[in-house]
Amino acid sequence: MAYPIPAHYPEYHSRPSRPQVSLGRVYSLLDSLFVLAGLVLAFWFALLLLLSGLVWQWHAIVALVAFWAVLTYVALPRLHQLLTTWYIPDYFLARSKTSDGLLGDPVNLALTGSAEDVVAAMRRAGWTMADEITLRSSLGIVKSSLLRTSYPEAPVSSLFLFGRKQDFAFQQEVDGSAAQRHHVRFWRVPGGWRLPGGHRVDWLAAGTFDTSVGLSTWTLQVTHKIDEDIDAERDYIIDTVRYTDHAATVEVIEDFTTAFHDRNGGGDAVRSDGNMPVLDVTGAAARAADAGLVPAAHSELIHSRAEVLDRELPPKQLQLAGMVIALKTVASLLLVGIPWLGQEVDHEVVFAGAAMLGISAVELVLYLATLGRRKWARLALLIVSTVVGVAELSFLTAADTFSAADLVEAGLDLLLVLSLSATGVRQWVFAVRRRSGIVGAAG
Repeated sequence: MAYPIPAHYPEYHSRPSRPQVSLGRVYSLLDSLFVLAGLVLAFWFALLLLLSGLVWQWHAIVALVAFWAVLTYVALPRLHQLLTTWYIPDYFLARSKTSDGLLGDPVNLALTGSAEDVVAAMRRAGWTMADEITLRSSLGIVKSSLLRTSYPEAPVSSLFLFGRKQDFAFQQEVDGSAAQRHHVRFWRVPGGWRLPGGHRVDWLAAGTFDTSVGLSTWTLQVTHKIDEDIDAERDYIIDTVRYTDHAATVEVIEDFTTAFHDRNGGGDAVRSDGNMPVLDVTGAAARAADAGLVPAAHSELIHSRAEVLDRELPPKQLQLAGMVIALKTVASLLLVGIPWLGQEVDHEVVFAGAAMLGISAVELVLYLATLGRRKWARLALLIVSTVVGVAELSFLTAADTFSAADLVEAGLDLLLVLSLSATGVRQWVFAVRRRSGIVGAAG
């Protein structure tokens, strides 16, 4: 773009843009409202627990512990999710994101070439493609842990770039140890997209080296701890590819970002020199075929051929929502079935159980449709669960006394709202599988 010297004193000319209201934007707005609703309900419930614990009775200790747990593991993480949605921009930052919106591993490698070329180059270099998170791979992890056997294709956690999780990942175990491994995630860039500065690439990758298993600094969840020198892993990936494929070339974009020290989504320190190597593996698939190289056999730990084992598992938040609905359904069935057992019970309790059963039945139908990735079903389920949650908490707030069962029921409704409004559930429901096999976001 040229800037000629103006002949007259400049006038300000704004280029107005027409805001486009798409269905995707409407869904995003509704999602934000439910995220906020979940946050309000979480702090409301935490306050009720705190107030119920400010009495000199033995159950006050349980209430205070529950208050701490809800505040630490439910309310504050949801507040963090909301703040990251507002304050962390959604454009390219050379950083991946976790499903909760935290900044994940830095993007430290770019590639050119087709998907077949990337896969062939990595396999030829001795890397193993990680399995998707399915029932089969989950059972494989359990079996390898119990029998202390190697599982080179163990799935890696999902990180997000361009609004979607990695297209595939490769890894290398160190001496058969699942605690130490090299791994790298790959994302295909959107059509026509270029790196800052105008460099055209086909893939972006984030490679790190797991040094041990430990607790996440932010969430206290069990996770892998990584080597902070992410440049060493980047260089290792390039060297392994070029050692086995001399035709692969590298161009380095100097000072792509400033050199930095930071932390990833697990709280691990990371540092980089800021350079971005571009690895060209174009033609790697043909060269591997000419060399007669055959990919290593898949070390399958679960040998059943049932197709259900290979279906992608829904995110853990959606699984949790299913368990909550199942618990509510069982509890309502027990309340309704008490008179059939010959037991005398207050009719109001039976009526409440019948109402609860009706709501649970609606939630169950909507949940099954949500499993089928029906966006409308998830929104409808969020509306129902939010209304029920507000009603439950309003009852507890107005009541002079309430039982532990009332708190549990309100807690389940809160958990349902928080689970369904989680980022991972939204991204899973909105995902579409294209003909290329790459999963992207719909709408």
